[in-house]
Amino acid sequence: MKLDILAIGAHPDDVELGCGATIAKEIANGKKVGIIDLTQGELGTRGTAQTRAHEAEDAKNILGVAVRENLKFADGFFINDKQHQLDIIKIIRKYQPNVVLCNAIDDRHIDHGRGSKLVSDACFLSGLIKIETEVNGVLQKQWRPKHVYHYIQWKHIEPDFVVDVTGFIDKKMEAVLAYKTQFFDAKSKEPETPISSKNFTDSVKYRARDLGRLIGVEYGEGFTTERYVAVNSLFDLK
Repeated sequence: MKLDILAIGAHPDDVELGCGATIAKEIANGKKVGIIDLTQGELGTRGTAQTRAHEAEDAKNILGVAVRENLKFADGFFINDKQHQLDIIKIIRKYQPNVVLCNAIDDRHIDHGRGSKLVSDACFLSGLIKIETEVNGVLQKQWRPKHVYHYIQWKHIEPDFVVDVTGFIDKKMEAVLAYKTQFFDAKSKEPETPISSKNFTDSVKYRARDLGRLIGVEYGEGFTTERYVAVNSLFDLK
């Protein structure tokens, strides 16, 4: 199955929080999107790997993504080495996305920056013909995504560009809140974490509103890129 966009996150819920509205918009525009979770989020203070898996499936269905896989890397301990790169290369070559969305380049959680670099490196290496990978005994063809973009997470990072996601913020919030064990619930007896407060949940929406304000629309999601953003004309810019 070829995908237009492959969104990758270190943990289940990273993608929804970072670029859920952008994904919902692209799917509404007819694009085929997939999500890859690098870990099961098993070290998370709240919930378990099992509950996160069920929540991730619910979020997948809410957003309408075509496929979701979990690579089951070690939460908190995966590294950017040859084996992890090869595992991601196989995924990139399997789905042949034109665009890859991945974690913030620097963030509070160590897995986010690490996952960002790992995915970026794998995207480059996936285009090298002399790196051979096989799936079910079949040799894969090399494939390099045209674009790798990094969504913004906990830390405030100035975006290189902002996507107008007006009309899709409610779908994003529905997908985020599918992770019932992770986010604010007044009745929950789970330990409190930095992301379990109502303030955090509210911040997801008001950050999008603020980015939207800055580009003259209602809601926006920001991204950074490792390369210059190219346009054919000055009139391509809003």
